[in-house]
Amino acid sequence: MMVMRVLVIEDEQKMADLIKRGLEEEGMEVDTAYDGENGLEIAKSGNHDLIVLDLGLPGRDGLEISHELRESGLKTPILILTAQDSTEMKVRGLDSGADDYLTKPFAFAEMLARIRALLRRTQSEDTTKLQIGDLVLNLINRRVSRAGNEVQLTNKEFSLLEYFMRHPDEILSRETLSEKVWEETFDTLTNVIDVYINYLRNKVDRQYEPKLIHTVRGIGYMFKTPVVASQMVAETKV
Repeated sequence: MMVMRVLVIEDEQKMADLIKRGLEEEGMEVDTAYDGENGLEIAKSGNHDLIVLDLGLPGRDGLEISHELRESGLKTPILILTAQDSTEMKVRGLDSGADDYLTKPFAFAEMLARIRALLRRTQSEDTTKLQIGDLVLNLINRRVSRAGNEVQLTNKEFSLLEYFMRHPDEILSRETLSEKVWEETFDTLTNVIDVYINYLRNKVDRQYEPKLIHTVRGIGYMFKTPVVASQMVAETKV
């Protein structure tokens, strides 16, 4: 069963931690951010299935964050959570790109029902594929392609690639990969993981640019999201 990952952007730490605890009890993985700037950067990773977003945040307000995420092309569902309950604010929130709007105070059962509804909606739309750059992994027929070329993977290579693509731009240790992909703990001296990384590189990286699988010396590996041209231009101007 796929574990859903939720990002909670809420400056009231007690509230954020309560939501985190409640969702984790429902089997979800939850990350938290307590200000707008940090929340925006985490959300842009595209590494979450849903975002719970407060409006009154320090640094960047929720409306600005929602609008910027949609402008960047992120399709992750957004549930706005705020004490501002006027019709005008609800309209502005939904117009900014949010998918639903919940006002404080709220019953956790209602929040959970709204989150489930949003997750069901996105699942029914398209959670059958993972895509990073020109690499596409189809979860239904277990096919992989890069730059339009089909890539033949073994079952273990497919599982390893899937885990990488679900955790882009994260440093993943060999211990983490052994527990999550092989579901067992390997002796730290074993080279099994390194061998499979090499197999995967030969098939999805060797003939293509940019390279996606990177070694973090002494720690493990990272699956890097490619930098698009527009990002490169923006970084050059800074």
